[in-house]
Amino acid sequence: MSFGELPIVSYLLKVVDILVVWYVIYKLIMMIRGTKAIQLLKGIFLIILVRFVSNYLGLTTLQWLMDQAIIWGFLAIIIIFQPELRRALEQLGRGRLFTRNTVNEDEERMRMVEAIVKATEYMAKRRIGALISIERETGMNDYIETGIMLNAHVSSELLINIFIPNTPLHDGAVIIQKNQIAAAACYLPLSESPFISKELGTRHRAALGISEVTDSVTVVVSEETGAVSLTKNGELHRDLTIDEFRELLTGELAPATKAPASSRWQGSVKSSMKTPHRSSH
Repeated sequence: MSFGELPIVSYLLKVVDILVVWYVIYKLIMMIRGTKAIQLLKGIFLIILVRFVSNYLGLTTLQWLMDQAIIWGFLAIIIIFQPELRRALEQLGRGRLFTRNTVNEDEERMRMVEAIVKATEYMAKRRIGALISIERETGMNDYIETGIMLNAHVSSELLINIFIPNTPLHDGAVIIQKNQIAAAACYLPLSESPFISKELGTRHRAALGISEVTDSVTVVVSEETGAVSLTKNGELHRDLTIDEFRELLTGELAPATKAPASSRWQGSVKSSMKTPHRSSH
């Protein structure tokens, strides 16, 4: 009897086999989360479910159709998602597909936060209007597709350049995805809440609108007053100082690098939406 045929070893190998398969499936789902591929995955599960139901009920014609969809569907997937599959294979070749460096991720997040803060401070002093939305768990690809694709490294200089008035990309929102500027001149949904102050302009309504449908964090710089605001989870935090803005943004995007904000500070920002302010667009 070989080593692999021992009862306890055989049982452990089966457990390891199942765990490895589940881990690979989990990593693949994490890779396509927030993309259109996740919708395709839902469609595949629906076809498989209909296939089993039709087989159970004896619906031969429907079962034959589902079999054809499964057989030819995988070929169609390879053709449609060729760029994504190629990128995944390249990452696998570099050994990066199933690895995660938490330290590097935290450092990259902090560099991104500092770049946004620096750009925001520059634009606020010069009253340059800006709208920057940072993706978190909820995918924002539908909104990214409405803009001009950049896929650029986040830097304060690039953010400032984008929002300089009368330039091709200044009108609209910048969306940051996976620590990169995914696109500029994007259209965000406007909030239809009746409780929004009439003083607020389109940028603030768009920032609130995207925070109501996603878990993104969105930064607004008023073109009229230079005031800095931030939205998240349908909440608007207005007229923040640069230090307050840096603290709040760091707490949302890189919480592991700093202690939570004090209850006094949290209370002050939550009530900021109810406080009267000057008009800001």
